[in-house]
This record gives sequence, structure tokens and C-alpha cells, in this order.
Amino acid sequence: MATKYLVTGATGGLGSSVLATLLKLLPAPQVIAGSSRAGKSTLSTLNGTVELRHVDFGNEEGMTRAFKDIDILFFVSAPIMDTETRINAHKNVVSAVKASKVKHVYYSSLAFGGTGDCEVQLMEAHLTTERLLKESGITFTSIREGVYADAFPLFLNWYPSDPNQELRLPHSAAEGKWALASREELGEATAKLMVKGGFDNEIVLFSGPEALTLAELVEAVNEASGRNVSIKWVSDDEYIKYNFANDEGKKPEFFFHSWTTMFNGVAGGDAAHVSPLLQETLGRRPLDARQFVKDTLRKNRDYTWHQNYFKGL
Repeated sequence: MATKYLVTGATGGLGSSVLATLLKLLPAPQVIAGSSRAGKSTLSTLNGTVELRHVDFGNEEGMTRAFKDIDILFFVSAPIMDTETRINAHKNVVSAVKASKVKHVYYSSLAFGGTGDCEVQLMEAHLTTERLLKESGITFTSIREGVYADAFPLFLNWYPSDPNQELRLPHSAAEGKWALASREELGEATAKLMVKGGFDNEIVLFSGPEALTLAELVEAVNEASGRNVSIKWVSDDEYIKYNFANDEGKKPEFFFHSWTTMFNGVAGGDAAHVSPLLQETLGRRPLDARQFVKDTLRKNRDYTWHQNYFKGL
């Protein structure tokens, strides 16, 4: 029988890219879309219509049914800010995978720390999920997906409304480098890796082709859009206080507190790891973050990222 693939989060950003690539590589009957938003039995895509199954990370029994007869599963991490809630959702997925006898799980982890451990708070749920997969006995591959270049407005706390915005960022972020990668290219490579196979019970890294500083990203913003954005490097306390009081996106104070741990981790090199695997899997050089920013702002000078606004968190 033909191998069956299911993509969770198939209507989201990364999942939709994985799904679209699988449909270019495989006959449509082998590819199934999973989404918590599933209200119909099929999903229309650029490559035709595919079966759509309801996948709710809060419903283990329902997921066990959804994963029945699936050979290879793409498990996209839950878009939940609270770490404990996220971990509990991921526990449900692992239990459902084991009960439904999926043969191989590809998990979308995050690229902080390369393929090792790190102290960045955003990694806590990912590290725990990788441990759960190891302990479950399920064949898995954890893909440390490169930090999204698409989210550059969030890392800079930049908004297109002020052409002369002075960003306030912590000193710890000044020298740290980021090997950012395009979400679309990450999804494409993830799908190709799933079809190719291999990397059983391993943690692998997809990253952009080079690591850049936030100052270099600001230079790209200005060059591509004709703005005069600048950075003022401040203490962690001032970063939190100023951005909480003045943030156009109205993000809560805890957000800026949590991000100081990320910036400190980046200062220590946690986001600078560069791996050739993304390029090898794509078969071409991936976009670097500088070019991504320029291309994006030339297409849409007022580009925004949803998570830069509180409703998007």
C-alpha cells in the first residue's frame, strides 16, 4: 500500500508550506491535511482537493482516530504561549501517535541552541517534547526549524507606521547573530525530508545560510523601504519598561520580560548555528535574512507580522 502522510496545522503558515510541497511530490490520495479548524471533509489547495481530518491537540481520543492508517506524520508545535499548556497539548499528540501506530513522526522544533540544549525560555516546551518522543519508543525526527525571517518585525519590535522609529533593544542583543530562515523554504524542505526519509530518532537543524545581527536587519529595512530606522541599545530593564509603555502592538509586559532571556541566549550564540542541511534538502541556496527582508519590503513596504500585535499572540 502507498505511504500515507498527514500534516497537522495544515492551514497554518508552516503546515501549509509542508502540505503544498508534499502535493507536488506525491499523488493527492497519499496526502492528508489535519487542522483544528476542519469543518469540512476536504481542503482545496493549488494542487487540487485533499482529505481534511479534524486534529485538536486537546482531544487525544479524536487525534487517535485522525491518525489511524497514517504512516508519516508532520507534528507542528502548538501555537500556545503558555509553556505548561503547550507541553500538555504535545503530550496528548505523542500519546495519540503511539496509540494509532504512526510509523514515523517529524516534529517541528525550534533552532535555538543548534541541535543541543539551551536556556532560552521559548525552547522549554520543544526540549520537553523531544524528550517525550525519545521516551515513547516512536520513530521520530525532530527538525529544529530555523527561526523565521518572516518574523523580523517582532524581533526588532519594528512597525511600518513610523518612518523614523528609534528601536529600543537590550545591549545583549547588539552582538548576537541570527541564522534566520524563510518559513516557506522551511516548509518546503521539511516536506522533502519527510519523503526522502532518514534521520531516524535524530535531532536535525534547518537554518539560514548565514547569521546576521539585528543591526544588519535594520540596514536592510532602511535600504529596501527608504526609512530611517535606528537602534538605541539599552539595559534589560529599560527595554522592558520602554517597550511595554510604548508598544504599538500592545503586547503585555510579561512578553518583554520573557524575551530578555531570548536575547541573552542569542548573545551567547544560541541563534547563530548554521547548518548546510536546509540547502542540501532544498537543492539550492536558501534566502539569507538580509535578502528576505529586502524582498519582502519591496513587495510590501508596510509588511507586518501578526505576533507583533497582542491579538496575534
